[in-house]
Amino acid sequence: MATVFDVAKYILHKKGEMSTWKLQKLCYYSQAWTLAWTGKPLFEEDFQAWRNGPVCPELFHEHKGLFSIKEEQLHKGDSTRLTEDEQDSVDTVLKGYGDMAPYELRNQTHVEDPWRNARGDLDAFAYSNTVIPKAVMGEYYGAL
Repeated sequence: MATVFDVAKYILHKKGEMSTWKLQKLCYYSQAWTLAWTGKPLFEEDFQAWRNGPVCPELFHEHKGLFSIKEEQLHKGDSTRLTEDEQDSVDTVLKGYGDMAPYELRNQTHVEDPWRNARGDLDAFAYSNTVIPKAVMGEYYGAL
């Protein structure tokens, strides 16, 4: 199975340098839509409902301190580990979300149930490390 780092490397290879915010959201949507389409996760790592949208902590710790990131700056991951079907799924996500600005992606996740429900009644600026369940992601995006 691929890792979030493999997917992030693939996204950076396809789209080039981008903000770390945007990379996080594109990885999230890659996971969400793969769950919706196949019923199986693209990678094992989870996303948490942080105040600026879904964040994968393992990926965050790799790019912490960077505003933007290039493929060669991400030291973990191998984009060639993705199967052709997995690449097709990520490519489809990139066609739909890849040209959106980071703040647009953030705003989009904030109106969708998986992030909102994981946050619950928390204040918009409150810290949260609540996991967004993969099953919830698959059900929500599968119903769209």
